[in-house]
This record gives sequence, C-alpha cells and structure tokens, in this order.
Amino acid sequence: MIRLTRYLRPHWVAAVLAPLLMLVEVAMDLLQPILMASIVDDGVMKSDLAHIRNTGLLMLGAAAAGLAGGIGCAIFSSVASQRFGADLRRDLFRKVQKFSFRNLDELRTGSLITRLTNDIVQLQTMVQMLLRVFIRSPFLAVGSIVMAIVISPKLAFVLAIAVPLLFAVMYVLIRATLPLFSTVQRKLDKVNTVLQENFAGIRVSKAFVRAAYENNRFGKANEDYTQVSVKAQRIVAINMPVLTLILNASIVAVLWFGGKDAVQGSFEIGSLVAFINYVTQVLFSVSSVAMLLVRFSTAKVSADRILEVMHTEPEIADSPEARTDAYRAGEVTFDRVTFSYSGDPRDAVLSDIRFTARPGQTVAIIGATGSGKSSLVGLIPRLYDVTAGRVLIDGTDVRDYELDSLRRRIGIVLQETILFTGTIRDNIRYGRPDAGDEEVIAAAKAAEAHSFIAAMPDGYETKLGQRGVNLSGGQKQRIAIARALLLQPSILILDDSTSAVDMGTESRIRAALAKLMKGATTFLIAQRISSVMDADHILVLDEGRIVGAGTHDALMASCEPYREIYCSQLGKEETSYGRIS
Repeated sequence: MIRLTRYLRPHWVAAVLAPLLMLVEVAMDLLQPILMASIVDDGVMKSDLAHIRNTGLLMLGAAAAGLAGGIGCAIFSSVASQRFGADLRRDLFRKVQKFSFRNLDELRTGSLITRLTNDIVQLQTMVQMLLRVFIRSPFLAVGSIVMAIVISPKLAFVLAIAVPLLFAVMYVLIRATLPLFSTVQRKLDKVNTVLQENFAGIRVSKAFVRAAYENNRFGKANEDYTQVSVKAQRIVAINMPVLTLILNASIVAVLWFGGKDAVQGSFEIGSLVAFINYVTQVLFSVSSVAMLLVRFSTAKVSADRILEVMHTEPEIADSPEARTDAYRAGEVTFDRVTFSYSGDPRDAVLSDIRFTARPGQTVAIIGATGSGKSSLVGLIPRLYDVTAGRVLIDGTDVRDYELDSLRRRIGIVLQETILFTGTIRDNIRYGRPDAGDEEVIAAAKAAEAHSFIAAMPDGYETKLGQRGVNLSGGQKQRIAIARALLLQPSILILDDSTSAVDMGTESRIRAALAKLMKGATTFLIAQRISSVMDADHILVLDEGRIVGAGTHDALMASCEPYREIYCSQLGKEETSYGRIS
C-alpha cells in the first residue's frame, strides 16, 4: 500500500485539506458533550434559561462548523481518491500495453480486467476512508478518552477494559478475513474470465446449443465467489453485535458506578451524561477503526495484485543500445532458431529453423495444424523472443532494434481477425492515423474491400460493432489486410488471412499484393495449397522443423509431406509432378 501512495502526491492539496477539515469536525464533536453537560448542570439544574439559550446557540454554531468541515473533507477526499484511482488505472493500463505475449499468457485477461476495475475501486475506497474515517475515528477516540478522563478519572477504568477488548476482537477479525479476501479476489478473477470467454464466444455457444453448459459454468464460478464472499462478510458482520454488546455493558457500568456518585452528590448529572457520550464516541470510533482495518486487509490484497502487475517486467523490452533507425530492405534471416513458449528448449515448438527471405520474395509457410507456422512468423516482430539462435533483419538481430522501429515497418494480419469499435476508416488506418482518404481507399482496393465498403449506406464511415460483429468473416479479414497494407511495410506477414474469402477473391488479392508489395518481403501462411503454389519460396513445417523448402515444383519432386498435402487437397494430379523429377 505504501508504495502506491506516490499516486497521491500530485493531488497533495486535496489530500492535505481533507484531513485538516476533518479535524475541524472532530473538534466540534468533542465540544458537544461538554456544552451539553453545561446546559444540564448550569442551565436545567439551576433553571437558568439564558444559559440554556446561549449554550444552545453555541452548540448550533459548533454543529454548523463541524458540518462545514465534514462536507469539505468529503469533497476533497473524494477528489483525491478518484484522481488517485484514475492515475493508477492509467499507469496500470500502460504497463499492460508493454507486456509481451508471454506476459499476457501468464496474467489472464479476466484477471487483468478485475485488477483494472474492482481492485482499483477497492483502493480508491480505501484512500477515501483513510482521508476521512482514519482521521476522524482515531482522533475522536483519543480526544474522547482524554475528555472522559478529565471528567472522571475514576470511571475511566470502564474504557480501560472495553477498549482493549475491542482491539482483541479486531485482531481476531483481521486475522480471519485477510486470507478470505485474497480468495474472494481470485474467485472474482474466475467469474470475469468466464464472462469474458462467454461474451467473446457467445455466437459459438448459441450455434452449438450450449447455453445450458455455459449457464452451469458461470453458475459454478458465481457460486464459488458467492460462498467465499458470504463467509468473509459473515465474519465481518460479527463486529457490530460485539460492539453493541461491549457498548451496552460499558454504559451499564458507567450508570451503575457513576449513578451512585450522582445520587450521593459527588458527581454532577450533566457530567455523567457527557461521560456516557464520550464512552459511546470512543467505542464507536474504535469499532470504525476495526472496520477500517478489515477494509484495509481487503485493500492490501488488491494492492498486492496491482503491484504484481506493476512489478512484472515485460519479457520483451528495448536494450539500452537499441537501434532507433528503421531498416529499409527487409531481408529476414532465421539463423538456427529454436523457440519454446516455456523457455525450455526441451519443450520447443520450433527447432533449428534456418532460411533467408530476400526483399521482393513471397515466402509461403505450410504444414499441419500445430506445426509451428504462426509461432515462426511471430518471432519476426518480436511478439515472442527466440529461445536459441537469431532472427535477423537486414543483418541485424531483431533484439537490437528498438521495438517501435522494428514493428513500424512490419505489416501483420494475425490468424484471429481483431477489429475495434469505430468506423471502417478508423480501423483501416489504425496503424497510420494520419493516412489520407486516398491512401485508405487504395489499401482497401488492394485488399478487395473497397467494393463492399462502398456498397454500405455510410461507406467508410460505417460504424463497426464490438469486434466487427456486423461484418462477415471474409469482410473482416479484408479490412485487416487493408490495415496492414496501409503501413506500406518492408515486411508483410499474412497469417492465414484469406481463409474466410473465396478463391476468386483470394486470387485477386494476391495479384494486387504482387503489385503493391513489390520489393517487400512477404510471409504467407495458408491452409490451402493453391494459395502458396505461386510463392517464390515455400517452407514445409512438420512438428516444428523445416522438412522441405523450395518452389512448388521442387517440393513436389522431393518432399513427401508436401505431396501428401497437395494430394489431399487437389487430388491425384501430384503424379504428374512426380514424373517431373
């Protein structure tokens, strides 16, 4: 928690004014019982109406001053806590943006959403309570104890018993709830993960009539979360009954011992009333501190989870000597590359990958599902780092380039097409927000997207729903291709990016790419062998290794896995290629 207080420093004025104004309210609250005692002893008991009136007006003035202090504290504490939360949320979001794919694999989306929302709200609430309750309750408790001792040192023994008893209860509550609140946040992570997965795939769920399954899955996560939350809150709820019991017992003790003195005339009735008020204030203040510490245990869990993200170092980062000058030609060399998602070479998904892709070439990558095709191209823009070996662009290791400089010249269309809420125009120029309309249209035409965009009522200003739900799969892929082409990259990566378009459209896209990307290095991953037959160089992957490399004709003559793929998709025509050898 202390490490996060730096987010309060920019808002120190509000953070200082809030407790100062609360001290005004506390001072006025401490003054009230004394004034009340004066009214009873010097006004009511002596039938002095003038004293009752004047002291009553003084009480009203003190109440008004306390009200002003309380309102001011509420305003400034809200300002400080909300700005604290906003700044923390901003930095946490920026931190997540720096994470590598492997970092994001470890910190799941549902958990990150919880940390950016619920955990930060917990901390905002805690900061607001620190600036209000944590100032009010301790000062009010200490002040009331002092005033009670001043009024009657003899009766102060009641507080000497009640206050430690409350602190003992408080200690037990905190020890019991701290691990539970940690579990509550983990269960909430699970709820958010299920929600995120379901909402993202709700169309699949409906298509396969799996609503009952999804309801059960969410119900289980929700029930687990509810059970732990109820258990934690049940323990917290013990605080109020225990407080009430101790308070009533204390008042009975004060009335018993103080009443005797009042009857005997050695203790004024007004002072007895004031003492009871101070006892009540002390016990309620200590109870408030107890509740605050329970909330503090919740906030500590949230703070630890946020700090875990803050302290997670991005696996992929710029080296101090990183080159900021962007490469031009875009020649890509894989030099004995081995890659494992876990970092352990024994779990390698790519092994001893060696090849060079020269500017102007189209390098196609084909292989069975899970052979490592997407993993291979993901190493070029450093979505992941190699486990062993090197990936070079224009002779320089990609790890020696500044990440922005490296990725600025790479256009990539990922296997999963992601579009954002906004217009089609904004989605196409996502990588180049300053691109002109003519450039946007040219990229869309090359991606065979212009015709269907122009046919829409709002054209390029058509608003897309979340993840582009109002477009077909093929339309989304073509917009994603246009987005990559608009960058005019030196290296273009198309990861199975035409799987949802018909073969005629795909053929036209390839023809447009050949003209538009002339001189650039293009990597093409495809499932259809017809998509790669015209490539300058074809790599055949099998279980993370290159088992064939060359042109279509050469592979038909020499590579059995390639011939098997060809045969499975296009029939027996491979025999004619076999005779070429």
